[in-house]
Amino acid sequence: MIVSAKTITGAGSVKANGPVVLQVLPSLVTGGAERGAVDIAAALTAAGGTALIASEGGPMEHELRRAKATHIKLPLASKNPIVMYRNIARLAEVIESHGVDIVHARSRAPAWSAAAAAKRCGVHFVTTFHGAYNFSNGIKRRYNAIMASGERVIANSHFIEGHIRANYDVDPARLRMIHRGVDLSRYDTEKVSAERVIQLATRWRVPDGVPIVMLPGRLTRLKGQIDLIEALNRLRDRKFLCVLVGSDQGRASYRAELERLAAKHGLGDRVFLPGQCDDMPAAYMLADVVVCASTDPESFGRVVSEAQAMGCPVVASNHGGVPEQVLEGRTAFLFPPGDCEALAQALCKALDLSAPEREILSLSARTHARANFSKDKMCDATLALYRDLLQEAQEYAAVSPSAAS
Repeated sequence: MIVSAKTITGAGSVKANGPVVLQVLPSLVTGGAERGAVDIAAALTAAGGTALIASEGGPMEHELRRAKATHIKLPLASKNPIVMYRNIARLAEVIESHGVDIVHARSRAPAWSAAAAAKRCGVHFVTTFHGAYNFSNGIKRRYNAIMASGERVIANSHFIEGHIRANYDVDPARLRMIHRGVDLSRYDTEKVSAERVIQLATRWRVPDGVPIVMLPGRLTRLKGQIDLIEALNRLRDRKFLCVLVGSDQGRASYRAELERLAAKHGLGDRVFLPGQCDDMPAAYMLADVVVCASTDPESFGRVVSEAQAMGCPVVASNHGGVPEQVLEGRTAFLFPPGDCEALAQALCKALDLSAPEREILSLSARTHARANFSKDKMCDATLALYRDLLQEAQEYAAVSPSAAS
């Protein structure tokens, strides 16, 4: 069903003293792009601006209401060319009716509509690369290139920044690297009560005195759950419980494959798949080791910074945006992606840490995450980018008669 741009939820559309920013993405189902959009919306409204998000909606809408932001429901998840074309007019209506200053696109299909609408209305257009998009031919590369067309192009890691430079014609003056950030008010060991940890341990039936090896992430082959089980098969003589936290998102066959693999290796009672967890800070408190075993490079890999913020030792694939988040040997142990033997060895290093060594690592990890990967730092840098873009436009208009006209 096509929903009018007038179908909105949340705060009103009165323009505040700060800029009016419209973020555009397919939906508000939990993910990196969605989390970033909600965090920026909250920071913008707190700073006196007006935050709008256009999407097909989802569970995170309630967070926008708490942030006093406005959600505008549009069919932006569609890749149908007709729907994408019609979304241009829908977004142009939103831009004009809300006095939007900047349109910020976070995904390819809605970015095509958003770019055209921003151009039609004469407002600024910004993009964020949330992944290293694959391309097998010129058509696919052209489709992806919309994300490199913003007046400012944000990369969420140095890895993605390098991908953009290598594959797209982006003037370095337009490119900005802004790391994704972790909500340190939530991922803080001092704010997680013992009761929360006990409740989760009881729900998961975690045995006392058994080290917990945890891999957080949706159940998909790219997250490396198979490699982790294969690595743990090499550690059968050790005590451990492997917890694969995350929704299968309808991938029941993959979940069954993981269960069969664990049973084949005699690990059926030592590999636990609890599904989605609604209290990840408590989950990290239970973990002795947090694993990021992605077989494809993560654009950033927020799990790594979340775990470090909670003081957890990390074992992670040495590619993508992960290495730039950690201090090798001090907060994390890296291994070549897909190398199950090396993964097993890295797990042993983390599990064999003495109590004093764990304490030193925990302090280093928390300090490193807080100094470099906070949500506040990400939001401050993004809002500064918005201000600089608007200021540059004002200065250009002041000295250019043609721009003023």
